[in-house]
Amino acid sequence: MARRKPTSRWRLRLAALAVLVLLAGFVVLWWHLRGWMPSRQDYSVQGAEVSAADGAMDWTALKTIGTDFVYLDASASAFARDNAFVKNLEDARAAHLQVGAVHLYDPCQPADKQAANFVTVVPRDSKLLPPAVDLDRLADDCPSPVSDAAVTSELMTFLNQVENHAGKSVILKLSSRFERRYHIAHALGRKLWLVRTRLEPDYAGRPWILWTANDRLMTDADDKPLRWVVLQR
Repeated sequence: MARRKPTSRWRLRLAALAVLVLLAGFVVLWWHLRGWMPSRQDYSVQGAEVSAADGAMDWTALKTIGTDFVYLDASASAFARDNAFVKNLEDARAAHLQVGAVHLYDPCQPADKQAANFVTVVPRDSKLLPPAVDLDRLADDCPSPVSDAAVTSELMTFLNQVENHAGKSVILKLSSRFERRYHIAHALGRKLWLVRTRLEPDYAGRPWILWTANDRLMTDADDKPLRWVVLQR
């Protein structure tokens, strides 16, 4: 039987070492993100995004760790609603947090039905923060084809109706893939909320006001990872 050449053995060892280094890097990053928040010197106002999926939140603990505001997931598409929104709104206000509401936009559904869903769930209240619309879903999987132009047009209809209800301009929570596809950051002229873990986002091509800086933050407020958001003044 032929012996394996020494060169082959070294290649296997080097490959195994590379895999171990890569895994160690992931572990270090995971551990780092469990407790990482952007500096308060850079971002003095910080908060979180909360939904029913986060389970029971300890709002006092959330306030204690330095939360200034929360955005609560409220509605999605034309019919879905976050079943914890009403209680979360009440509890967040009792903890003396500023509160806003988020709608997850669905390009497959008519804008007016989505707006009706949002305004049914979210009260008309001047004390609420500007509403946010989460733009991540693409129209690629819609049952009926939806053109890029139609996505932008319907989105404008949705924004106008929600802003009429809220009395404030909507903030666009814009994912990188949605921006790459529809290029709306400049077209719609609303303030932006961008998402990128650990590194400041720049994919919109213009300044943002909110940044989801860490979606894996572990705190005493919950036993699940928290989506941590900072404000840029």
